[in-house]
Amino acid sequence: MPRPPHLRATAVAAVLALLAAFGTAAAGAAERAGGAPGEIVSATPTSFHPLPGQPTNTRAWHVVYRSTTAKGAPNTVAGTVIVPRDGRTGPRPLITYAVGTVGLGHQCAPSAGFPYGTTVEANLIQLLTLRGWAVAVTDYEGLGTPGTHTYTVGAAEGHAVLDMARAALRLPQAGLGPDTPVGIMGYSQGGQAGSWAAELHDTYAPELDVKGTATGGVPADLLKTADYNNGGIGAGLILMAAVGQDAAYPELRLDSYLNDEGRAYVAFMKHNCVAVNTAAALFKRISDVTVRNPLYEPDWQRVLRLSTLGTHAPDHPVYLYHGVIDELIPYAVGKQLRSDWCARDVSVQWTSLPLGEHVAGAIAGAVPAADWLAERFAGEPAPGNCAAA
Repeated sequence: MPRPPHLRATAVAAVLALLAAFGTAAAGAAERAGGAPGEIVSATPTSFHPLPGQPTNTRAWHVVYRSTTAKGAPNTVAGTVIVPRDGRTGPRPLITYAVGTVGLGHQCAPSAGFPYGTTVEANLIQLLTLRGWAVAVTDYEGLGTPGTHTYTVGAAEGHAVLDMARAALRLPQAGLGPDTPVGIMGYSQGGQAGSWAAELHDTYAPELDVKGTATGGVPADLLKTADYNNGGIGAGLILMAAVGQDAAYPELRLDSYLNDEGRAYVAFMKHNCVAVNTAAALFKRISDVTVRNPLYEPDWQRVLRLSTLGTHAPDHPVYLYHGVIDELIPYAVGKQLRSDWCARDVSVQWTSLPLGEHVAGAIAGAVPAADWLAERFAGEPAPGNCAAA
């Protein structure tokens, strides 16, 4: 049986794992106590560094806050609130930011990497703080808090993103308030999470003053995205997604579909981050790791369709962008989300990124997306370009 690559432990990883363990124990006790979504369980000063040791002139807090699972049960989630140290005393916008795939191990959480300058999207987040905006970054359910990360589970992610904003507004040290204008932003998994937050806003967190959502590279249809990656460079993401769905819906019984090789990969992936997990499963096919394909089963198809976007209209304008040659998330899936929202009379500004593959799309699309949000914060109209479809 082939063995996945072994990730050698380092002193930093050991420290991060210890911190995650402490956070998990505290969050577990808080979850049992119950509370309203967005309520802060704990807030501890931390630091935000895009690169190791790089100063940012910001203040930051690691927060554990209450949220809601995909099934509607209370849970706790961790995240980070970052505020520029710029002397500003008046109101400032807040971005609730959803990161792309980081992995399944607790040490992969964005909040674990911010103090060390190892969180991949921190440089994109710094572009937002340099505008004078506060940024709240969720770790998502099951990263640094109890359980397994519910990777790609739309409702769980959307709840975590909205409740991260609620927690930031309730954090006295951040200097924000209930009238703070809010923007939602994310790419890849973060695009899915941010788009779900947009669809859930009017029913789950209508008190948030959301001015707009900017998301890119959105895996709006998980079944089509899985087919696209089967046997390709993103094959490991399929198995990670299966783990995430099974964590949210244990009745799916993922283990009963796996062969010995599949079980070995799952055990490995649950403790490692995305780069290692992707490399471990390059070009694997679903048939290589299963005794039968769960994606062909009605219960799996039903659950995966629960995470399909485009069935509910966001109650605010949306900016969508997608690389034309994205090798991980089908361009057609992004275009379909645009069409679905346009059909529901959402003001959608759609941007195709020519020659943009997945990572390049994240970089190329970040500044235009932030510029679009700045226009929303300034109160400018958002006509959209649905008519050009």
